[in-house]
Amino acid sequence: MNKNDEVEYCNLELRFERDHLQNLIRDLIRDGYSLYWSENEQLFVISVRTGRKLIKLRFQRIDDGYKLVGDYMIRDAKLSERMEKLIGDMRGHAVVKRFRDRQIIIENILFGEVIRLVEISGYQQRVIYQKGPLLSDHEITKLFYSGLGEERIAECRHEVDDELDRLSAAMQRGDTEEAETCKQRLQELTHRLSVLEW
Repeated sequence: MNKNDEVEYCNLELRFERDHLQNLIRDLIRDGYSLYWSENEQLFVISVRTGRKLIKLRFQRIDDGYKLVGDYMIRDAKLSERMEKLIGDMRGHAVVKRFRDRQIIIENILFGEVIRLVEISGYQQRVIYQKGPLLSDHEITKLFYSGLGEERIAECRHEVDDELDRLSAAMQRGDTEEAETCKQRLQELTHRLSVLEW
């Protein structure tokens, strides 16, 4: 990443436990950042100083830990690398937009893996990489303008949650065959979800 590049992280879905947050604070301090953190019943906030800019990473409390929420525009190369490492390590979801010169590169990341890569230059848009089959422009437009898209996304997310519960139960029982079936089903569902959300 060029030092002048801006990177925007949107629609983040990264889940943390308390020790992950402590490790993140430790790593940021090791990277030489000046930072402080605060906490209340709803949020844990890590404020990181990058030059003249202060970036506040907001972690919302959830039942089993914390979830990184919000959109972040980062111009610091080292902090961007740290964010991308987090997304990969935590097998998170995100839309990452890289702004350079007159070009935007958009990465859709699902479970820490890039599933779609798009380059936008002026009015032109080019799909560089797409995991799985593409929807046609007509199909995307039709889905967008009908209310079906949102309903299908909600249904698909519900199916993903159910499948994750099944996978967790199978792993606790030590049922490797059931766990493998769940993982394959999750791959199909997450691909379908990524296509719908794009």
